Amino acid sequence: MGKSYIGEFEQMVLLAMLQQEDGAYAIGVREELERSAGREVSRGALYRTFDRLEAKGYIEWALEDGSPVPDRGGHPMRRFQVTEAGLEALRESRSALLRLWQGIEARLDR
Repeated sequence: MGKSYIGEFEQMVLLAMLQQEDGAYAIGVREELERSAGREVSRGALYRTFDRLEAKGYIEWALEDGSPVPDRGGHPMRRFQVTEAGLEALRESRSALLRLWQGIEARLDR
């Protein structure tokens, strides 16, 4: 396995980020998690996860160009990107899960 364990929610956040076309905004990630995974996510939980993923080197972010957004208290939006290390962590996690799933489908279908 890779350098660092990637949890289920971290995987979901990375996958939701990848669903966004030109980089992800927090609101788009939250909406994707609600739509695709059926999970409601608080803003605080999402940003804590962003911080963990950034510390692991799995995401990076940049402030959006343009003028401040009035409904955000004048704060510019952050655009998040999954790094190559984040993609590799997802690949490793997917491979491990697929190995674990082998041979148990019949048991689950009973």
